[in-house]
Amino acid sequence: MSDLRAPASTADMIWIPGGTFRMGSDRHYPEEKPVHGVTVDGFWIDSTPVTNAEFRAFVRATGYVTWAEIDPDPRDYPGARPGMLKAGGLVFTPPSRPVDLADWSQWWRFTFGANWRRPYGKGSHIGGLDDHPVVQVGYKDAEAYAAWAGKELPTEAEFEFAARGGLDGAEFAWGDELTPGGRHMANTWQGAFPHDNSREDGWARTSPVRTYPPNGYGVYDMIGNVWEWTADWYSARHPADAGKACCVPENPRGVPMEESYDPRDSVRIPRKVLKGGSHLCAPSYCKRYRPAARHAEQIDTTTSHVGFRCVVRQPAR
Repeated sequence: MSDLRAPASTADMIWIPGGTFRMGSDRHYPEEKPVHGVTVDGFWIDSTPVTNAEFRAFVRATGYVTWAEIDPDPRDYPGARPGMLKAGGLVFTPPSRPVDLADWSQWWRFTFGANWRRPYGKGSHIGGLDDHPVVQVGYKDAEAYAAWAGKELPTEAEFEFAARGGLDGAEFAWGDELTPGGRHMANTWQGAFPHDNSREDGWARTSPVRTYPPNGYGVYDMIGNVWEWTADWYSARHPADAGKACCVPENPRGVPMEESYDPRDSVRIPRKVLKGGSHLCAPSYCKRYRPAARHAEQIDTTTSHVGFRCVVRQPAR
C-alpha cells in the first residue's frame, strides 16, 4: 500500500457536543450492564457509515488489499484444515425453515471469495450500490481507511453518545417506540428470524445510507443497516457505576487487549466492540437495534453485515 493519506476533513461530518450521559442498559443483555455515567468531549462523526464508493476511492488511491482478500496464514490457525485457509468472509445465508436459534452456523457460511467487492461471494457485486455501506471489512481495514482519511474510529462511548441523538435514557435512537406510528426508523429484520424476512421496511440486506431519518444530532444509520467497528476492546460487562459526579469516567477507552479474548476459543483472537445493530437484528432473536446494545467481534472476522464510520477529535477548521 502506498503512503497516500488525505488530510482530515470535517466535510459531511456532524459535530457532536460533549456531555455526560448514562451509558448501557439494565433491561436487556448482560453485556450491556450496568448503566453507568460517562463523559465524552465533543467530536466530529461521519454523517453516515463509510459507503462502497468512499471505500473504493481509498483502495484506488492506496492499492490497499483487505483482510478478506488475503489467504489466512496457517501459523495463525493451528489445527485448521488446509482447505479452509482461503480468502473469504462470513455471509448471511438464510435457511429455508425454522432452525435452532442457539446455533448461528445455521445461517452464517464462510464463503470463499467474499470480500468488499463481492460481499456475498462469487457472482455477487456492488454495482449500483455506491451509496450502501461497505461490508466485509475487518477491523484493520477500517483502521487503515480512517488513517488514510486523517480520522479515527470512534470509541464505544462516543458511538453510543452520538447514537442517542440527545435522548439520554431512551430505548431507541428516536424515542421509546420501535415503529412510531407504524413507521420504520431503521433497517432491521421483520418476520421470523432467520428464515422469513417479510421486508416490511423494503430491504432484505443493506440499504442506502440516508434511507431512514437522521437522529437528533443529524446522524444517519447509527442504528440498523450494518454493525459498526469501534476502537475499544470488548469486555463482558461495563464497569460499575461510581455513583458520584466527581468520579464519572471521561472519554473511556475500554479494557486492555488481553481482557478481550473469549476463553471458549481454541485460538486466541482479540475482540473489538461493535455498535448499532444491523439489518439482521430482530425482536425474535437479536434485539440490538438500540444505542446501548453492543457485540463482540474478532478482529480477523469480516461479514456481510459489518461496516464502520470515522470520527475527528478536534475543533472544526
